[in-house]
Amino acid sequence: MSALAQPLAASAVQSVDWLAIAPPTLTAVIALVTLVADLFLPQARKPLLGWVSVAGLAAAGLLLLPLLHGDRAAFCLTGQPAVCSYRADHFTLVIQFLVLGGALLAALLSVTALKDARGGLPEGEYWFLLLSSAAGAALLPAARDLATLVVALEVASLPAFALVGIRHGDRRSSDAALKFFLSSVTATAVSLLGVSFVYATTGSLYLTRIAERVQHVDGQLHTLAQTGVVLTLVGFAFKLAAVPFHFWVPDTYVGAPLPIAAYLSVVGKAVGFTGLILVTVVAFPSYGDVWGPALAVLAALTMTVGNVGALRQRATRAYSAVRLLAWSSVGQAGYLLVPIAAAGSTKDPQKAIGSTVAYALMYAAVNLGAFTVAALVGRTRRDNRVADYRGLYAANAPAALLLAFFLLCLAGLPPGVIGLFAKVTVFSAAVDAGLGWLAVVMAVNVVIALYYYLQWTALLFRAPEGEAAGHRVPAPLTAALTLTGVLGVALSGAPQLVLRFAAQSLF
Repeated sequence: MSALAQPLAASAVQSVDWLAIAPPTLTAVIALVTLVADLFLPQARKPLLGWVSVAGLAAAGLLLLPLLHGDRAAFCLTGQPAVCSYRADHFTLVIQFLVLGGALLAALLSVTALKDARGGLPEGEYWFLLLSSAAGAALLPAARDLATLVVALEVASLPAFALVGIRHGDRRSSDAALKFFLSSVTATAVSLLGVSFVYATTGSLYLTRIAERVQHVDGQLHTLAQTGVVLTLVGFAFKLAAVPFHFWVPDTYVGAPLPIAAYLSVVGKAVGFTGLILVTVVAFPSYGDVWGPALAVLAALTMTVGNVGALRQRATRAYSAVRLLAWSSVGQAGYLLVPIAAAGSTKDPQKAIGSTVAYALMYAAVNLGAFTVAALVGRTRRDNRVADYRGLYAANAPAALLLAFFLLCLAGLPPGVIGLFAKVTVFSAAVDAGLGWLAVVMAVNVVIALYYYLQWTALLFRAPEGEAAGHRVPAPLTAALTLTGVLGVALSGAPQLVLRFAAQSLF
């Protein structure tokens, strides 16, 4: 009996590469440290938790550097090093860089937001939830089995629900959190049903094994496998805010603290498109004829609905600036979906996926920059209307110039060369895959988006109504503006480096 138990026990032991799992692990450890430290720190010392969180995220980002030389893996089956639950390849590192960088910038915005709240937001819980969500988001791109993928998705999502509703007694915040929670739970339930169908037809949760076995599914189970593929995509399409799973976005962004809206707009998107890439390109490449057309239709609907929604925002409506950025993020999600859809029918899916990753890197930098300026203006203009940005150049010329640059990047116009480069790359991916109709829809949407981006940009340089109100820029916001501005300008100066970085040996 013991002789039989020994090989069984040995087969259950999985290798652990602690360096490979260090970035998300350190983020989770710092989350626990902030939660425990909050119990012992007096109220006057609570701001230290913010700087500990910022330092922890920066340290987690630095831990990516030793992983750049070669692929590493952890939690692999004994005797089968290719079958692992965690893999730190180039794709993982690029997305973890995006996630941890986005979380770091959101943390810098949060330092000022918590100080301005004057105790209205519980600091210990806030930092614990933000870091926990970032740890889950950093884990997700490394997941190579469906169980780890779903767990990482939920670890990234559950703290985000609480962060959206963390303003106690604020009805708008509570309504936003409830809407976000209910819709997300429904999408997750549908995805879990899809995962169960996939497991029933393939007998495995490992993505590489699913890719091998799903091609040889019995004819009677073929429809079940196809249904599982489609249902599994739903949860990630929700995180990406793809139509029709987008309706939570405007109200959630308005109800959440502004740094959390910025976090969701970038890190939430990263979670969504990363999960879609892993499920489609890695697990179900042979079902490209199923998910490819479905994602192409989703991309067309998402970019159209998002841009039309942004176009309908009135400049004088309360919180119209945040709502416009929310609808804009839905439209940008449509562009992110285009290369993933193209990967289903192209001969070079690596190149198509590289286009999505390159676009995401551009979008993350400039969108966080736009939210940083919105946070700055929102300190003196609580309603944060688009009309409140009139004459910003007279009040704060650097902030106005940076916001104009970020908006032009999102629109794809010079001097925002990186935005133009990213859109051309995505457009080329659609054309190369034979999706000419989708390229036309994208071109039309780019023209639609030009109107509201340029309208907002022009407003920055108009004469202010009355005396221009000055905007004092706290050090954390200055750091965030500097980082996003330098990154955007640098990428615009050498846009080809983004695609090389994004597409180099993704898997």
